[in-house]
Amino acid sequence: MPIPTIAKQLTLAAALLAAGFAHAQVNVQDAWVRATVPQQKATGAFMRLTAAQDTRLVGASSPAAGVTEVHEMTLVDNVMKMRAIPVLDLPAGQAVELKPGGYHVMLMDLKQPVAAGSNVPLTLVFEGKDGQRQTQELQVPVRALGAAAAPAAPAAGHGKHSGH
Repeated sequence: MPIPTIAKQLTLAAALLAAGFAHAQVNVQDAWVRATVPQQKATGAFMRLTAAQDTRLVGASSPAAGVTEVHEMTLVDNVMKMRAIPVLDLPAGQAVELKPGGYHVMLMDLKQPVAAGSNVPLTLVFEGKDGQRQTQELQVPVRALGAAAAPAAPAAGHGKHSGH
């Protein structure tokens, strides 16, 4: 019976492939993008990244922006300075916060305003110790300008559905 043998081989190959991806994946939690006002051409994306193995965030891109970079903010001589960084180390098992006033993904040359309640597509590029690169596609929710960094509260009635 050759078909069950082929099916077993394909299942094994798929499992090994999935194990390879699981090995290098980065867990992205609490991702959000700050909403913009009309004429604003830049905003930030924030999240918590936890890698199973030593990994580096080496890039980001979004069709919503002409330029997408990983940035850090630091206090230098009592002045906050922001700069692009080529890599952000993600030590194995340690959460790295991308938050306002610290590391973040900067979305510049926005193609249109970013409205609260919408989602922004964002691709993160990670590199393992072996030099292999992987991308992770996200749909990041947009929060209002005054929203706190904590995750947004669920919508009213979410989880209870009436028969409407």
